[in-house]
Amino acid sequence: MNAAVVTSFAAPPRYTSFPDPVPQPGESLVTITAAGLHPIVKALASGTHYGSTGELPFVPGIDGAGRLEDGTRVYFGVARSPYGTFAERGLAGGPILLPIPDGVDDVTAAGIANPGMSSWAALKARAGFSAGESVLVLGATGVAGQMSVQIAKRLGARRVVAAGRNPAALEKLKSLGADAVISLEQPQEALVAAFREEYAGAGIDVVLDYLWGQPAEALLAAIAQKGLRSASGRLRYVQIGSSAGGSITLPAATLRSSKLELLGSGFGSASLEELVTSIRDFFATAAVQPYSFEVKAVPLSEVEALWNAKEQATRLVFVP
Repeated sequence: MNAAVVTSFAAPPRYTSFPDPVPQPGESLVTITAAGLHPIVKALASGTHYGSTGELPFVPGIDGAGRLEDGTRVYFGVARSPYGTFAERGLAGGPILLPIPDGVDDVTAAGIANPGMSSWAALKARAGFSAGESVLVLGATGVAGQMSVQIAKRLGARRVVAAGRNPAALEKLKSLGADAVISLEQPQEALVAAFREEYAGAGIDVVLDYLWGQPAEALLAAIAQKGLRSASGRLRYVQIGSSAGGSITLPAATLRSSKLELLGSGFGSASLEELVTSIRDFFATAAVQPYSFEVKAVPLSEVEALWNAKEQATRLVFVP
């Protein structure tokens, strides 16, 4: 079969031939119709993600849309290495095998499932979010961040604040559910002050952080200086992504001076059952009322040329 194949962690995958997968007991063969280029896919292909096996070669891609042998349209997660979803055929196994609702096409399903699941699981499974609470999305102008703003609002957030760099995207988020926006394009001291001023009165219950790095340090500094209030008496800070840096400096006093609870959300911190439930519930809402989300379908044969494309507000979806 034709597939994108990673032969070096230092280079993009190449479009070439790869052995066809053979299902083992409990696995299903899927004819793949679409697979999203998510940040985690790039991280695994570069060997930098904590889930990387370090083994080469392999087909990248953690999830996708396709058809079972009986024609059923499904969204699925990969069963085992080296068979990812950037190929003509793949293997589904385990609990991440769900029918795609009629109101959602294959390309959209492949593009929205991962960012939608990341927000839904972070809010419901990890933070224990309840309607009426307030949410701050750090990194709101990215693909997953824009989805987070919409999901938080649909789940009944009292207040949603979007923090990001892209001014046009921040303006757009006001029409997608953001009650306030904060630009990250300002000096650290000014950013700390902006966080402190914005939330000293309104309070904050949940932070969804797709950035880490310097923006996270600014927000945590504001928490320590002001002791941000929350309706529940707890500030649940959920770490999801690290596009602004893999580490931060966190003073001990920040933890002692606030009701901050640091959590992570991802493979390992959330159970497979929680992730499956998040995807199923998210798909159900997307079928009833589509989310504002830009996907761009591109041929899988162009994977090497498009691998490092800067598509901050659009999710690339490869079609075999």
